[in-house]
Amino acid sequence: QVQLVESGGGLVQAGDSLRLSCAVSGRTASAYAVAWFRQVSGKEREFVAGISWSAAITEYAGPVKGRFTISRDSAKSTVYLQMNSLKPEDAAVYYCAARFGISQHSYEYVDWGQGTRVTVSS
Repeated sequence: QVQLVESGGGLVQAGDSLRLSCAVSGRTASAYAVAWFRQVSGKEREFVAGISWSAAITEYAGPVKGRFTISRDSAKSTVYLQMNSLKPEDAAVYYCAARFGISQHSYEYVDWGQGTRVTVSS
């Protein structure tokens, strides 16, 4: 089991950039793949990006490919989501989650952070 804490959300204008951080702690934290999901009120939580424990594998959802970049700093036990060219439709609560191996299905994750809100004004 790991603990995850997100930070970095806020209010930005369309076209701006924002970097989210997910601090991962726990005895086996470095062995976990980490993914970012986002959720808009009334909608299902959707996959955004994921990174393997070694950072050798990354996956992105279609709507963010080319604009978002996921990375991890193992020394800091932190996973980042760099979000560029933000659009109003990117506004959501962003969550990070961890498991052994990347999955794009939220139901396959047990360990979640509390979320950080991103608001994008047009």
